[in-house]
Amino acid sequence: MKFKILENPSIDDSFDLIDDGLRKKAIITIVACCKVIYEGRAVSKLDFGERIILIKADGSFLIHQDRKVEPVNWQPPKSISRVLIKDNKLFIESFRRTPKERIEVEIKKVHFGNYALIEDYEELQIAGYEKDMGDMIMKEPNMIEKGFKTINREYSTENGFIDILGKDKYGNLMIIELKSRKAGVNAVKQLKRYLTAFKNEENGYLKDTGLEMKKVRGILVAPSISEEAKELMEEESIEFKSISPPKELKNDKKVTLDYFT
Repeated sequence: MKFKILENPSIDDSFDLIDDGLRKKAIITIVACCKVIYEGRAVSKLDFGERIILIKADGSFLIHQDRKVEPVNWQPPKSISRVLIKDNKLFIESFRRTPKERIEVEIKKVHFGNYALIEDYEELQIAGYEKDMGDMIMKEPNMIEKGFKTINREYSTENGFIDILGKDKYGNLMIIELKSRKAGVNAVKQLKRYLTAFKNEENGYLKDTGLEMKKVRGILVAPSISEEAKELMEEESIEFKSISPPKELKNDKKVTLDYFT
């Protein structure tokens, strides 16, 4: 059986439903009046109330109230769950050994319960992050400025990874820092550290590339920038380019180049 649904089941029927779902590694959903006790890195107690109990095939165990996105109690994947009856009361336990944590749910009444064996092999694709901006610029470098050529991506320095290294049409080195949202002072400070490191390079050569450096330019690329960051950029002679991340997902044929604000 791939699906099983029960309304207002007895204790025994509830036990059989949950136990069957756990053995089949199904997703189990229970709407019940319950009490929750957690013991582990802290101790918490949630008295009786109507909640949603969700047990996933990977061992995740979540208890949701009727508000907020986050669960009020939860255990991560690879946790171990079991159902039992003690003193004519129904309990669900979820625990893990490292670190030692345990959730005990005492169920007064199950209003609704089901389990489902579902199949989903797809990975979530997300657009709109720095990586998507970097892919877009690597494909269309002229969106930074005419004549811009990329040299390296995720270039490692003692101060972190530079998003994109490139050269302008005059041969000047360009250090590109990407932000997918409104850039603040911290982004400017990070770019300043990169600039300082390169300006201090011995003999004016870019390590591991054999390229000679002339002027070193810092370009902060983001949809927008705060006033505080703008003031700091002017003090440090850092440039700003307004580009937004792509708003559509990649496929095998194209990527949306919707980048100007």
